[in-house]
Amino acid sequence: MDSRTINETLSISGQIQVNDLTPLAQAGITTIIVNRPDGEGSDQVNFEEIHMAAEAVGIQAKYLPVTPGKATDAQAVQFGEILKASKGQVHAYCRTGMRSSTLWALHRKSEGDDVVSILSTLTHAGFDASGLTDRLTNTTDAQQVIPSYDVVIVGAGAGGLAAAASIQKRDAKLKIAVIDPADTHYYQPGWTLVGAGIFKPEKTKRPMATLIPKGVDWIQSAVAQFEPEKNQVLLEGCRPIKYQQLVVAAGLKLNWEGIEGLNETLGKNGVTSNYRYDLAPYTWELVKNLKKGKAVFTQPPMPIKCAGAPQKVMYLSADTWLKNGQLKDIDVEFYNTGPGLFGVKDYVPALQEYIKKYAIELKFQHQLMKVDGPNKKAWFKQVGEGASDQLLEVTFDMLHVCPPQVAPDFIRVSPLADDNGWVDVDQHTLRHKRFENVWSLGDVMNAPNAKTAAAVRMQAPVLAYNLIRTLNNKPGQSAYNGYGSCPLTVERGKIVLAEFGYGGKLLPSFPGWLINGLKPTRAAWILKERFLPEIYWSVMLKGHEWMAKPTISDKQQ
Repeated sequence: MDSRTINETLSISGQIQVNDLTPLAQAGITTIIVNRPDGEGSDQVNFEEIHMAAEAVGIQAKYLPVTPGKATDAQAVQFGEILKASKGQVHAYCRTGMRSSTLWALHRKSEGDDVVSILSTLTHAGFDASGLTDRLTNTTDAQQVIPSYDVVIVGAGAGGLAAAASIQKRDAKLKIAVIDPADTHYYQPGWTLVGAGIFKPEKTKRPMATLIPKGVDWIQSAVAQFEPEKNQVLLEGCRPIKYQQLVVAAGLKLNWEGIEGLNETLGKNGVTSNYRYDLAPYTWELVKNLKKGKAVFTQPPMPIKCAGAPQKVMYLSADTWLKNGQLKDIDVEFYNTGPGLFGVKDYVPALQEYIKKYAIELKFQHQLMKVDGPNKKAWFKQVGEGASDQLLEVTFDMLHVCPPQVAPDFIRVSPLADDNGWVDVDQHTLRHKRFENVWSLGDVMNAPNAKTAAAVRMQAPVLAYNLIRTLNNKPGQSAYNGYGSCPLTVERGKIVLAEFGYGGKLLPSFPGWLINGLKPTRAAWILKERFLPEIYWSVMLKGHEWMAKPTISDKQQ
């Protein structure tokens, strides 16, 4: 936690963790203000967890969530009221501290403080407050110097970094910026193996600074607003950035609060999820310690990232219990909101063999709606034609939850979004349907492909090729075929390697004698455990397009 002192009664930081609360209490903090909405990041501790841990050390927690770039005067008033009501020191946080500092600045302006003094205080504390000047003074500086780039990439996840590397490989002279506030980059496909005790969590993360391509500017901030008609984005703090071409790779939001009671019980009471870095180790603890009872695994409505992940953890858990001689005393149940086991029917027979092997009870068209952790109960809504309105109550000893997933808030309210909130692109070119110099890849866009890292590996070269051709006014287009891959870990040591494109067309990368994707194979397991992590870090994120060269539909040069 990088805490920055604003004055004698207020400090501000980026995201805190539960273990930061004791030192905060020891430093005299009596109130914390949480300005980050739940579900913004996969490494984010939700408010309810912070709230309960804060109470345990005598700190009051106040939830005042602010959407990036959308801090309002009313929220600043609330912020000020919390400060005035506190009987001791206050600590506020969001993702980077910028939203909290903005609320403080607006509050102090409303109290009559001098603008120069406000900006000086924030600058001295280490915040870039330059973008707040116009708002605090109610003026617009027409002569403001706005940073400008050939290519601006929003998001430094798998999609953003792969796109940056592939674009730079094609034209090293381009001025490129990647915008992302995160200090750490996660290899999220590895969390399945963390939850099975195979990987240590530390193996799945690296410092962001070590991954930004050399020569690419890293703007460590969050985008608050898109202004495509002006060819610019606004950062937190109202700072504008100009672009010629824009790439949106902002990922998605895990909507934990979409399930009643879930936030209050995550990470305890037998409730876990491999969809969060800090919870995947808890999954393994539950699996190791469960000797008898009922294990429930859930899958929400589509779309979600890696649609096979809710099953992967189930198979690996059941395999552990089987090999330890405990499965006979454990009932395993899978509740899927969808109508079937897997979206591409060719892979279902192999999966069904493991459903039978582990004696898993399948419950299709059942959506998790509510969790009561202390009493070990969950409630499901039946969906589909003729479904009952009555919720089904289910008891559990272990509950693995895959949360509902939506586009990030700042994407959903932007002019780039479709009716469902995702970036609206042509599914083949990955170009925006309305703004010709806007592109998108990864989880945030609306192409009907599987949201996986393998999909990004194929999308990045296609997008890079098409963007460069457009920037140089040259003909020739590449087309993304919807490729995605889902290594279904059906047991420790074997994987059903599902590879497919649009319409469920099978797109195997390897000859059948090496890896038959329709069958569980040891070779596919070796690929995932030993090779795919290094392919991710050292090939895909470095712009090396191994087995991912774009297919060109027009050979003109």
